[in-house]
Amino acid sequence: MEIAVCIKQTPDTEGAVHPAADGYSVAPFDGTWIINPHDEAAVELALQLKDSAGAHVTVVALGPARVEKALREALAMGADAAVHVKCDAMPVDPAVTARALAEELAKRHWSLILAGEVAIDSQGAQVPQRIAGRLGIPCVGAVEAATIDEDHCHVQRMVEGAREYVQCTIPAVLAINRRLAEPRYPTFRGIMQAKRKPVDVVEARLGGTGMAVRRAYLPDSREKGHMVQYGANTAADAVRFLRAVAKVI
Repeated sequence: MEIAVCIKQTPDTEGAVHPAADGYSVAPFDGTWIINPHDEAAVELALQLKDSAGAHVTVVALGPARVEKALREALAMGADAAVHVKCDAMPVDPAVTARALAEELAKRHWSLILAGEVAIDSQGAQVPQRIAGRLGIPCVGAVEAATIDEDHCHVQRMVEGAREYVQCTIPAVLAINRRLAEPRYPTFRGIMQAKRKPVDVVEARLGGTGMAVRRAYLPDSREKGHMVQYGANTAADAVRFLRAVAKVI
């Protein structure tokens, strides 16, 4: 079984991201970069299939030179090989990202292509579905549990207010939610082995885009909240505040 896992390097959630002076781009981030947490869960699922079924796992990432660090981290977790689809800067258009990744993925036959369902920076939640559309294979999103046999994926996914159980044929793309699995920590042996594992570098062909960022800004800061003390007059006090101060009723 050949498995590809698409990962994205994102700013650490503890880091501060700010708009640039031009008003429509993001200022260079000088904090810690991490593997997108949903992508980490996808890597973990692939490694579980490697442990149970002998799958061969390749991680694939689009981005500038710094992305190699994320690929090495995935290799240290236990992935077998890595492909760096190199470009000068990450596209803002998810269609461009998906096109570049799908072009590379189309060079080989994969039993499964895994990816996080959403990146914590752009929050686009489109790339796995777009990759599947370009490759002409099924895609299941919001995956919280998956069992893979020789011909099918048996998937549990979240829908509004319920869980849905889906079966699809393979090859397929699965968009993984971080709740699926807790990623393993790299061992010292894994870290040392990762230094010797191959990272193939190919130049990305991004092509044109139909999307542009018009404005980037931080949301307005919230006003200080109003505390209503619990007691006999709590309901009346709350209604009085909503009517006289907040003016929402």
